[in-house]
Amino acid sequence: MMRKIKATGSEAKSRRKKLSPAGILISLGVVYGDIGTSPLYVMKSIVANNGGLTQVRPDFILGAVSLIFWTVTLITTVKYVLIALRADNNGEGGIFALYTLVRRRAKWLVFPAMIGGAALLADGMLTPAVTVTTAIEGLKGVMIGGETFIRSQNTVVLVTVIIISLLFLVQRFGTDIIGKAFGPIMLVWFTFLGVVGLLYTVQDLSILKALNPYYAIAILFSPDNYDGIFILGSVFLATTGAEALYSDMGHVGRDNIYGSWPYVKICLVLNYFGQAVWLINNRGNANLAKLNDFNPFFEMVPGSWRLFAILIATMAAIIASQALISGSYTLVAEAMKLKFLPRLHIIYPTDVKGQLYIPTVNAILWGMCLIIIWHFQTSAAMEGAYGLAITVTMLMTTLLLHQYLMLRKVPWFVAQIVPAFFLVIEAIFFISSAAKFLHGGYMTALIATVILLVMFIWQYGKQVQDRNSFRSEQASLLAYKSKLEALAEDKNYPTYATNLVYMTEVTEEHFIPKTIFYSILDKRPKRAQVYWMVTVNVTDEPYTKTYTADTMGTDNVVNVQFYLGFRIEQRINVLLRQVVADMMADGEIPRQPQKYTSIPNRQVGDWTFVLLNEELSPETQIKAWDKLIIQARIFLKHITETPAQWFGLEYADIVQENVPLVLGKETTVKLTRMEPPSKNA
Repeated sequence: MMRKIKATGSEAKSRRKKLSPAGILISLGVVYGDIGTSPLYVMKSIVANNGGLTQVRPDFILGAVSLIFWTVTLITTVKYVLIALRADNNGEGGIFALYTLVRRRAKWLVFPAMIGGAALLADGMLTPAVTVTTAIEGLKGVMIGGETFIRSQNTVVLVTVIIISLLFLVQRFGTDIIGKAFGPIMLVWFTFLGVVGLLYTVQDLSILKALNPYYAIAILFSPDNYDGIFILGSVFLATTGAEALYSDMGHVGRDNIYGSWPYVKICLVLNYFGQAVWLINNRGNANLAKLNDFNPFFEMVPGSWRLFAILIATMAAIIASQALISGSYTLVAEAMKLKFLPRLHIIYPTDVKGQLYIPTVNAILWGMCLIIIWHFQTSAAMEGAYGLAITVTMLMTTLLLHQYLMLRKVPWFVAQIVPAFFLVIEAIFFISSAAKFLHGGYMTALIATVILLVMFIWQYGKQVQDRNSFRSEQASLLAYKSKLEALAEDKNYPTYATNLVYMTEVTEEHFIPKTIFYSILDKRPKRAQVYWMVTVNVTDEPYTKTYTADTMGTDNVVNVQFYLGFRIEQRINVLLRQVVADMMADGEIPRQPQKYTSIPNRQVGDWTFVLLNEELSPETQIKAWDKLIIQARIFLKHITETPAQWFGLEYADIVQENVPLVLGKETTVKLTRMEPPSKNA
């Protein structure tokens, strides 16, 4: 029977995600922050890598902007908006949601999922550093009220560090209020991009020839292109927010992305075309060529608009950073559900499930952002690291999309040729980005490798443990309940606790880890009046407070299943007291009157929670490599969220008990008995 734990609190209504003006506005603020700031650095990177403003020729600029247009069209519009958004898991998108849909097709699919997830988390560390630094660099040398506040790159770094630090500090308070302003700000930003771009585009409509893919292909082989095919490493930066677009589908809904993307793309394309026209018109300007931090985006803005452009660009950069930070929390939470990462403490600042805060992740992201800023100093130096992470994620997503299309049994051409087409394109982009390995790409590779290593240890270590374990197999509560009943009544043993609680997952067939029975019966028989096996199930609703209790026909053994909303604190010691009171009132278990107590007429006895810690036994006989992985996994358990913290048991009576984890075949040592030495010898 299902019971409610408490009657207080209201159920949060599910958000409406159908197409609406409000939904489109929210989408602008949530989905497009990363891709929306790409005009700040894409053309800047392309020109800098081709010799600077005085070296670029009109045909080169035309070809470059054509590459940008067709890259955004093919990767973002076709692959993500038209194809990937159809691959949702109950409305949720992103690489882990996609993996959940296809993981039963093949075991190897876990590798692209983990690699893509690790690269996307690395991107979450790079985006705040790149976008905010680029925006603040626009202020260098600009006079405000007759004063120049930012004169050097050191000041840029200092201001960037302050802004990013403030951004990470406010995460713990939730971003609900700030988030409501994101949509209008991004609407102003995209409109500004489109208007400024249009002002220059209409001055030379021949730039519209860039819509012809011929110019995109021709520039790759043109002698005007000093970078050759490696120009794609800079061009690819125009699509950096495409993966985030797919990941954020669960927050805003597919229809609102469909409704908002056309306007966003038009504004982006207009701005790129406008920058191209401005570059063609100013490529012989000697004064501009002398600038060390030349950025066509800021230079083409009319002087009277410059301060506004910098301010709105900084706000857009902060929003882009916020989107990647929030996305990183969601990504880690999904990885924890898939058992790719150990458990970490999650805080929900609002009633919306997608808005969460993970302190450990926040601290790591913050620290890595500061290291990246300090190490690279300038946005130009960071751009080398920026594109590599997202190309890896896109490649992995394409592999999973191929499996999804096969699962849906779409026509052969769509299932095979379309993914192959994107794999070829993204592989070329990956090679182009990898060419910048020594110019910043190594940072991406290092970050992603560390994250992937943690995932590998956690995932593979569990497989090794399951494959080699013989003491940790499951055992049935039904098979052991008679022994537990007998021990509860056996007065030859002292009472260990009135209520003895084990936090464990109980299957529908009443199976639990055998180590629990080993703890109760074998180490030292633990006599208790009631043995509680407790499972916590977190629901998608914020305020669910229900439970089921099954005594299996006994007075001494209870299986409790809690169903708690994601905003309900898991104070299990408090919640269990209500459970036992309910069951006593219904006569399901005997009352537990206490003779010595400070509470008048107390009918509930004491509680002891036994938390089992697995320690690798010296008897373990497995391969050295597997043993190393298991030891690393146990180490990760110790440095992350403890069960006491996870279940809110910090102030409860806890017994930490080490259980030997013996893996491989158990070895036996045969001893030979000898006669004791003679005293006369």
